[in-house]
Amino acid sequence: MNKQLEHSFVELLEKHQNIIHKVCRLYTNNYDAHNDLFQEITIQLWKAYPKFRGDSKFSTWMYRVGLNTAITLYRKSKRQITTQDFEGVAFKMKAEDYDDTEEQQLKTLYKAVHKLNDIEKALVFLYLEDKDYREISETLGISEVNARVKMNRIKTKLRTILNP
Repeated sequence: MNKQLEHSFVELLEKHQNIIHKVCRLYTNNYDAHNDLFQEITIQLWKAYPKFRGDSKFSTWMYRVGLNTAITLYRKSKRQITTQDFEGVAFKMKAEDYDDTEEQQLKTLYKAVHKLNDIEKALVFLYLEDKDYREISETLGISEVNARVKMNRIKTKLRTILNP
C-alpha cells in the first residue's frame, strides 16, 4: 500500500477514533476487552480502507465497519474477543487514552442498552450520535421506515427497562 494512502488512513482514523471508542463502550464491559475490540476494529478498517470508495462519509463507513466487526466478534465469542497480529502494519499512529468521564452520566443508559439485542444496540448508538434515519438505514442496511419503527419500539423497551 502506498505511503499517501497510509497517511490519509492514519489521519482519518485519528480524527474519528472516538467513533471506535463509542462502539467499543457499547459492546465491552472492561478496559482490556475495550482495547482488544478497538484494535480489531482498527485492523478491519485498515484492511477495508483500500476499497473505501467515498460513496458515503468516512465516519458513516467507519460506523458500519466498526459495528459489523463488534457484532460479528460478539456473536462468535460471547465477549471473548480474539485479536489479530497488528505488527505487519508499516505505520505508527498516536493513540489517545480513552476518557470516559462524560459518559459516566450515561452509565444507567448504557446498562439498559446492554440488555438490547445487537441490532437494537447499533440503532440506539447511531440515534444517540444524532444520525438521521436515512444515514442509520444506510449504515445498518435496512429501510428508513424499518429504522423508524424499530427505534420507536426500542424507546418503549428502554422506558420499560429504566422504569420497571
